[in-house]
Amino acid sequence: MSTPSDTTHATAVELAGRIASGEQSAVEITQAHLDRIAAVEPDVHAFLHVNGESALAAAAAVDVKRAAGEPLGPLAGVPLALKDVLTWTGAPTTCGSRILEGWTPPYNATVTQRLLDADLVVLGKTNLDEFAMGSSTENSAYGPTHNPWDLDRIPGGSGGGSAASLAAFEAPLAIGTDTGGSIRQPAAVTGTVGVKPTYGGTSRYGLVALASSLDQPGPCARTVLDAALLHQVIAGHDPLDSTSIDAAVPDVVSAAKSGDVRGMKIGVVTELGGEGYAPGVEQRFRESVELLASLGAEIVEVSCPHFVYAMPAYYLILPSECSSNLAKFDAMRFGLRVGDDGTTSAEQVMAATREAGFGPEVKRRIILGTYALSSGYYDAYYGQAQKVRTLISRDFEAAFGAADVLISPSTPTTAFRLGEKVDDPLAMYMNDLCTIPSNLAGNASASFPVGLAPEDGLPVGLQVMAPPLADDRLYRVGAALERALTAQWSGHLLDRIPALSGASA
Repeated sequence: MSTPSDTTHATAVELAGRIASGEQSAVEITQAHLDRIAAVEPDVHAFLHVNGESALAAAAAVDVKRAAGEPLGPLAGVPLALKDVLTWTGAPTTCGSRILEGWTPPYNATVTQRLLDADLVVLGKTNLDEFAMGSSTENSAYGPTHNPWDLDRIPGGSGGGSAASLAAFEAPLAIGTDTGGSIRQPAAVTGTVGVKPTYGGTSRYGLVALASSLDQPGPCARTVLDAALLHQVIAGHDPLDSTSIDAAVPDVVSAAKSGDVRGMKIGVVTELGGEGYAPGVEQRFRESVELLASLGAEIVEVSCPHFVYAMPAYYLILPSECSSNLAKFDAMRFGLRVGDDGTTSAEQVMAATREAGFGPEVKRRIILGTYALSSGYYDAYYGQAQKVRTLISRDFEAAFGAADVLISPSTPTTAFRLGEKVDDPLAMYMNDLCTIPSNLAGNASASFPVGLAPEDGLPVGLQVMAPPLADDRLYRVGAALERALTAQWSGHLLDRIPALSGASA
């Protein structure tokens, strides 16, 4: 008989197999994860809302299907944590903001609906930086999430809740969204797997928009194959999303099972490394490059000269789109409403509500974006940023002419301490230095764990970037690394995570 620890530490593939064979029921597996959440949430705070009742009901429905001999999908009955920026009728969607506190949406996001249709069990909604604006999950109006590797450190952002839920063994799978690194950066600092699909490869319908030309939902998991199976569930064309690509989903599952990099040309981006990168991050990256070469890959150096301008361009494009997208939160239709005493004007109510409902980082970006879009400044700021975006896309095109995939560190450093950078926005923004270019260009990108930094014992991630609609290449490289490193470590990296207080390992 499986113990609770055996259950919560199992992979999604293992859990799905147990359910399909009848070794464990979906209800038993779901309950084990709900118990784990109850045990560790006081320390981690990965979730904003847990809906145990609906999760157990969904799990029971899977058990009924199995007993009746009905076909089950590859992840049927497996629990999942959903970032609280995707709508789900089963729980409030707050986006980590007071302005949406208690709002329950009347419809499911396409990604959410595909999860439900595939019989995954949604445990609840995870914490995030407010409206996905941040790199540490400290900007949440409901308090920060803590990194399970060291509870005094950040779990990355904006999707720190999703990544922390995986590292804390509260869920085997999670969904994140990535606008400038919000899946990959949390994955890197928590020792988990995070994938940003090709822009348009997963639907944005029902994703509360931050920056519409950058946002992309994607899979988060503890293993490469688990991530690939989740990717397969949520990806594909959606007529409800005008930016959705009407093309076949790359065979990411076969790629994850293969893990064969023999003959692949892997390009090391010279601009993503060096000064400002922690020694342990650089060391683990170099070791990973050597490992890939030993597995049969051809390593080449590539230069992407305009990547150095990616961050300033991003922090003009994103705030500009954010200032437009967040204009809808005006106290007139839904969400928070402040200052309405029957005598105040609509404009006064809007101003009071936005002042009370938005946090400092959201206000900062709205102001920046509104300024960049204002008359007389549009061409000098937003227009110029879009030109830089084109140059970055051209850098990628040239680099992919010389290599099948590109690699770099996922983040310049390991997880920093809570509060360390909260008063220094520029220092905080630097955490997305490596991840931003892929969002500007729209190509596929992922972060895979490659060990612990010697100086602090915290996880390091390696970023793999692939051309648009070549998402399967990410999984080939990630699976090769995972297989070799798991053998080298005599187990999975997360086997080394310190036990959380108040909970069994």
